[in-house]
Amino acid sequence: MAKDKPNMNVVFVGHVDAGKSTTVGRMMFDGGAVSEQEMKKLREEAEKHGKAGFEFAYVMDNIKEERERGVTIDLSYKKLLTDKFEITIIDAPGHRDFVKNMITGASQADAAFLVISAPGGVQPQTTEHLWLLRTMGVKNLAISINKMDAVEYSEQKYKEVKEDVSKLLKQVGINPDVTPFIACSGLMGDNIVNKSDKMPWYKGPTIREQIDLFPAPELPTNLPMRMPIQDVYEITGIGTVPVGKIETGIMKVGQKVKILPGRTGEGIDGEVKTIEAHHETHPEAPAGMNVGVNIRGVGKKDVARGDVICEASSPIPIVEEFIGQIAVINHPTVLAKGYTPVFHIHTAQVPCQFVELIAQIDPRTGEVIKENPDFLKNGDVAKVRIKPQGKLALETQKDNPFMARFAVRDAGATVAAGMCLEITKKR
Repeated sequence: MAKDKPNMNVVFVGHVDAGKSTTVGRMMFDGGAVSEQEMKKLREEAEKHGKAGFEFAYVMDNIKEERERGVTIDLSYKKLLTDKFEITIIDAPGHRDFVKNMITGASQADAAFLVISAPGGVQPQTTEHLWLLRTMGVKNLAISINKMDAVEYSEQKYKEVKEDVSKLLKQVGINPDVTPFIACSGLMGDNIVNKSDKMPWYKGPTIREQIDLFPAPELPTNLPMRMPIQDVYEITGIGTVPVGKIETGIMKVGQKVKILPGRTGEGIDGEVKTIEAHHETHPEAPAGMNVGVNIRGVGKKDVARGDVICEASSPIPIVEEFIGQIAVINHPTVLAKGYTPVFHIHTAQVPCQFVELIAQIDPRTGEVIKENPDFLKNGDVAKVRIKPQGKLALETQKDNPFMARFAVRDAGATVAAGMCLEITKKR
C-alpha cells in the first residue's frame, strides 16, 4: 500500500539547461511512472518542435509554452514510489525570472538535488540557489553532476566540477565532505535509476538510490495546522478548492478553520468539508502532504495565493512589524534603511520596508559586530526591523520555523533571505 510509505518532497534545482527536467523525466520513465507509449508520444512531439532529446523534459514540462521554448516556467509536481518513500518531485525552474517559483518550491522541499552540468560547471546563479536552499531550511542536499555523456564520462572533469562546487558549499556553511555527489546523465540514463557501466570509477549511489538514503522527514504534526495557499481552483461539482502543502499540524475533515489574512485582513471562518490528494479523498492529512481542500463558507473571491488556512483555535498572527535575521545575498549596491523590496514568505508576496538596521552579526558565532550599521552589503548578516506595507501572516522561528522563513526580492533577483525572530501583532 502506497499510503503506508512516508511522503517526501524532493526539489530539483539548478541553472537553466543543467538538465533538471530531463533527469526527472528519465527517473519517472526508468522507474516505471511513465509508460513506453506516453514516452513515444512525447518523443514525437519533441521532434516536431525540433527538440529531439527533450522528450524526458516534456514529462515534467507540461505547459505548451514550455515545450516550445524548452524551459521550465512553473513548478511541476509528479509522484514516484521508491522502496522507502512516496515521493513528490518538484522540478524548479532555473531561469532568472522564474526564481520566485523556485523559492516556493524550495520552501516545500524536504530534500534537494542541485543539478550542475558537467560541461557548464558552476554558474553565477549556483550560489544563489544554495543560499536559498539553506535559508529555506532544506536540510538534505545532494549534488548531481549531470551531462557526464557530454564530457565523455571523464573522471577528471567530474573531480574539477566537484572541487568548484565544494568551495561554494563551504561559503554557505554546508560541509562538502558529508554531501553526496552523483555522476550521471539524465539524457542517457546513466546513474539515474540504473547503474551506469560507463563510469567504473564512480562508486556512489544512483539518483534514485540517493533519495532513499535521505532521512525520512520529521513531520511537525505537533504544531498548529497551517496550510499556505499555493493556488485556488474552481472545480465543477465541488466548488472552490485551495491547494497547497500542509506545513504543520494535521488537517481534518470537520475541523474549524480560519483563513488569514483573507481579502479583508480580518480572516475568514470556515470548516473543512473535503480533503483530496492525488485524486483520492482523505479524512485527514498530516504536515508534509500536498492537498486540495474544499471549505464550507469559503468562495473563490474570499481567498487567494498567499493566504494561510489555520486551525481556528490557534490562528497565525497578522503582523504590524517584525524583527528578522537576514543574509544579504545579491544586492547591486548597498541595503539601507527605508528600502522597500518584495518579501516572499511561504506563498505570499508582500512589499515590506526596512525601518531599522539593528545590528550586523558574525554569521559564524552569532555575535554582534556592529550596532545600527548605516548600510549592509553582500555577504553581511544582520538583525533588522521590518514593516509590511500590506497584510502579512507570519510566525517566529521559535513558534513555527516552517512559517518564519522569507526571501527578499527586487527587480527579478533575490537580494536577501532570512527568518523572523520577533513579531508585533496588528492591534
